[in-house]
Amino acid sequence: MIRLSVRFASAVALAALSVSFYQAAAQQNVPPAPAQTPGAAVPSAPVPAAPVFPKPDPKNFTATSPTPETINAFLQTSWGFDDTRMWQVQAILKTPVEGISKVAVLVGDKTGKQKPSLIQFFALPDGKHIIAGEEVLPFGEHPYADAKAMLQQRADGPYRGSANKDLEIVEFADFQCPHCKDAQPNMDKLAVDFPKARIVFENYPLERIHPQAKLAAEYAVCVTKAGGSDAFFQFAGAVFDGQDGLASADGATLTLNSAVTKAGQDPAKIAACAATPQTSATVEASVKLAQDLDIQQTPTLVVNGRQIPIGGAPYDTIKQVIEFQEKLDGLTR
Repeated sequence: MIRLSVRFASAVALAALSVSFYQAAAQQNVPPAPAQTPGAAVPSAPVPAAPVFPKPDPKNFTATSPTPETINAFLQTSWGFDDTRMWQVQAILKTPVEGISKVAVLVGDKTGKQKPSLIQFFALPDGKHIIAGEEVLPFGEHPYADAKAMLQQRADGPYRGSANKDLEIVEFADFQCPHCKDAQPNMDKLAVDFPKARIVFENYPLERIHPQAKLAAEYAVCVTKAGGSDAFFQFAGAVFDGQDGLASADGATLTLNSAVTKAGQDPAKIAACAATPQTSATVEASVKLAQDLDIQQTPTLVVNGRQIPIGGAPYDTIKQVIEFQEKLDGLTR
């Protein structure tokens, strides 16, 4: 599954509270197992049952904000796609810093296959963010609203599917990233399964580890400018297929020129366009968008503002999360 919550708990986040707190909350008196009678039949293993959470102690609710209702709405938005997940707010505590509260949530699995764990995060005074682990994450009853608005305004890359943005799926990817290449079959499936979606490609070249990625992104910008979104997706497919050729500067030139030709464009014209400051600025604007959204890895999808890191994620899980987001946004299939 996609991390703990598809980004909410991507912060490995929501680290456990102190062991003593958890043990105090979960401690129960369990009688010893009866001695086994010799020759008696060995009983079958019990079927795991959903955990029973201890009743929260009112003394652990010393802060007035956020409210348990807001926290539960946030968790339902973040985790509601997973029918097996259960949780209970255990504490909302004041901290020495005015307006910052420490929240503790007991999380379990309705199937009983996983042991419950206690996680914590710090709610910030603006009511829109939390600190979980080392990350600052969106919070509130509608945690993805700001990111959704940002993408509707600034995600202007090539797209397939619908022209409207009711369901906007934005892929941030790097042409030299192996996981991005592996994700492309899933992107093709999404285009079939969500024909009403607008599926946008945004360049996010990670130059420090992929030296040829920005050049590939610049070529992609120029192919799109010359031939539109259809030409871009032909180009992108060819680049990902020949990704090994991006391992060197000379190989990148051959690979990109070949992909340009397959997209029906003139390699010389595209190369000249790719070398211009304007094209570099276009790629940098896409990178800036990814950074403003605090995207930590490629490939990442952002579905109406909700981040889904998809490298290695099962397709069914990706689809499940998108369908859940559709319902949250009141969209019909």
